[in-house]
Amino acid sequence: MIASSAELIAVLRQYNPWWSGGRFQDLPTWRRAAFREVNDWLKDPPAGRALLLSGARQIGKTTLLLQAIDVLLDQGVPPTNILYATFDHPLLKLIGLDGLLRLWREFEPAREGVEYLFLDEIQATKDWQVWLKHQVDFEKRRRIAVTGSATPLETEGLESGVGRWHTIRLATLSFYEYLQIRNDPVPQLPAVSTFVDLFEKSPSWFARIGEDSRPLTALFYEYLLRGGFPQSALVKSIPMAQKLLREDIVDKVLKRDMTALFGVRRVLELEQTFLYLCLHDGGLLDMQTLCKNLEVKKPTAVNFINLLEATHLIYRLLPFGYGKEILRAKAKVYLADAAIAPGVLLKGKGLVEDADELGKAVETAFFKHVFTRYYQRSISFSYWRGGKKDQEVDIIADVGGRLIPFEVKYKGSNVGSGELKGVVEFCREHKVRRAYVITKDAADFGVLRLAGGEIEVLKIPAHLACYWLGRSELEATELQEIDA
Repeated sequence: MIASSAELIAVLRQYNPWWSGGRFQDLPTWRRAAFREVNDWLKDPPAGRALLLSGARQIGKTTLLLQAIDVLLDQGVPPTNILYATFDHPLLKLIGLDGLLRLWREFEPAREGVEYLFLDEIQATKDWQVWLKHQVDFEKRRRIAVTGSATPLETEGLESGVGRWHTIRLATLSFYEYLQIRNDPVPQLPAVSTFVDLFEKSPSWFARIGEDSRPLTALFYEYLLRGGFPQSALVKSIPMAQKLLREDIVDKVLKRDMTALFGVRRVLELEQTFLYLCLHDGGLLDMQTLCKNLEVKKPTAVNFINLLEATHLIYRLLPFGYGKEILRAKAKVYLADAAIAPGVLLKGKGLVEDADELGKAVETAFFKHVFTRYYQRSISFSYWRGGKKDQEVDIIADVGGRLIPFEVKYKGSNVGSGELKGVVEFCREHKVRRAYVITKDAADFGVLRLAGGEIEVLKIPAHLACYWLGRSELEATELQEIDA
């Protein structure tokens, strides 16, 4: 043993101050929308499952666990029945999961009642999935919550782990959460739990709310520049926020995690691949062009793309449809947060002045909000291209066979029917009667009727769409559908 038991328990006590009557200091009192799910699991785990909280680094997974521990302590759970550990610490990683439990119980005897284990970055330990399966199957008095920054938490050992954990996928802060965590002054706006309600509003209501929402535009631009990572969101200087974002992603994820978790040795080529995706955020991924430009072989590039998705840095959308042709088609790639590209590419505030790049960032931000709000429903997302003129719809949500198209048109002051031919063609082809268009101007807000009134399109400014999606996620007591 490299370290003695005394040295190890000293480390563990630092992570568990409640054993000695203390608490973690400066823990945020404000809670993210995902905390509701964590709290529900604390009260009543579904079928006795463990909790898996997955997501990229630096997005607040640890804070959620510590807030959950705070709730348990307030409820009178014996402090020594609560264990927190992070396997980012080299000594804790060294002793492993069983060694950790032996150490805990050697120095802190169990009390009556449920035992709670909160384990950060569990993917760094050996055979974690077998251990977790055993705990869930045979240690019925324990409730275990684990976090990880890589999808292999969900896919490794899937056969042995099926039904053993409940997954919460944590994304970066929504625009609404960003405003809350920064305590920025915002206009008083009505709550909207589902966009379908807006189809019934009057033109005067749209005009009034659009005008009231104008102060959100500048805050939305700052959100696109700072990003939805809590640490970077709270930094006063936008250049410093982007620097933190760049260091966390490039240095910690690409250079450290990829090597430690996946054995990546060609880190420079991986970094170049990620930079390529930053330059083409929200675009179609042409693997042949990528390989030619970066001078990498296709299997290597495909592996890199898979790893970037596994570490929650990108989302991939396949084209709408079914069959082998769809699987072979080009994927559409979104970064996990709109601020990643300007941060990594050192664009500073120039993003806001570049209409094309700003439009890409808005599309990325909007997709993240829609995906985050509704992923619990196992909604599938795709994009659509069709027609003789190669028309496109940016995002198609499939809600149990009911299709909902979203098109982002973040240019100009008034999106008209001439710019929505792709939306009309998709709706006609698939018998969809309602669609959504994300616009730029606060005044470009209302219902547009197309195709002789057969198709209703809700035009909604991006800052309002993201604000309401984040707010409804935070305030909802149960999931609402996008459309009726």
